[in-house]
Amino acid sequence: MTKTHTTNYFDTFIEVAEDCPVIHGEIPKLKGNNKTVAELQFEMISKKPYKYSSDDVLFQVFAERNDISEAEKDEAKKSFFSKGQPCFRASPLTKRYGFGVHSNHEGKIAIYGMETEEYTKLSSDSGIKTVKAMRTSKK
Repeated sequence: MTKTHTTNYFDTFIEVAEDCPVIHGEIPKLKGNNKTVAELQFEMISKKPYKYSSDDVLFQVFAERNDISEAEKDEAKKSFFSKGQPCFRASPLTKRYGFGVHSNHEGKIAIYGMETEEYTKLSSDSGIKTVKAMRTSKK
């Protein structure tokens, strides 16, 4: 049996990276004909906050960008999570676009722009764990 990895967090808030270049949450813009990872993640999470887990979003984005059919999804998902995957600490939403990611007690996620009251509340909530997104540049 292969090990299954997960990117899910529970009761955790991922703050934007220290070197995030923006001062408020910025909606990712279309570049070329294909939607970027940031756009796909943003659309999925912002339209249905607390509906999906991190694993759900990361795999769906992978599946969309790689044209994986419904019939191939189960096998592709097993393969995808048989290796460790970067979590939302490495997402362009947290590193570049100014969004924090909150995972509730069920592991379902929502995003909050760094300028919002919710972001401030979550980043100072002692009842949940807070972690920083990964820096883009090395110190």
